[in-house]
Amino acid sequence: MKVLVIVAHPNIENSSVNQTWLEELKKNSAITVHELYKEYPHENIDVKREQILCEEHDRIVWQFPFYWYSCPPLMKKWEDEVLTHGWAYGSEGNKLHNKELILAVSTGSAKERYQAGGRNQYSMSELLKPFQATSNLIGTTFLPAFVFNGAYTTTKEEIRESAKRYVRYILSTHQVT
Repeated sequence: MKVLVIVAHPNIENSSVNQTWLEELKKNSAITVHELYKEYPHENIDVKREQILCEEHDRIVWQFPFYWYSCPPLMKKWEDEVLTHGWAYGSEGNKLHNKELILAVSTGSAKERYQAGGRNQYSMSELLKPFQATSNLIGTTFLPAFVFNGAYTTTKEEIRESAKRYVRYILSTHQVT
């Protein structure tokens, strides 16, 4: 299985979680790492190149920090420009069908804040529903997200462990029922 990880973090050099994840990903030759902010510092996305990259992989991972209950702006722009009618959706848009999509998301706040009655009032599963709806539209199989909560209060060891679990997770075989 060929895995593509599209990393969207505007300040990854300042992110202990996403930077550590990135370093761990790059150790594995079965994973193609694609950093959007590094590739497109002026946000001029090469749509055809991105589409070909997606077509060449079986599993696509969108890795990003959870910003204002969504993804960073360049990831959203990537979705808007790359996932075009006639390519990703619509009567002729089947290029991503039978591929798998996983979200790898980090939050600053603790897990307890992402539940009914918590500070954010909703679970991560609920908050990630728009991404699942996108997956449904483009014909990918939406696999459970890999979520790391509490980046503001965690230890370096916990982050390193999460990076190893993350790589194992995105390379594992998932049974969707």
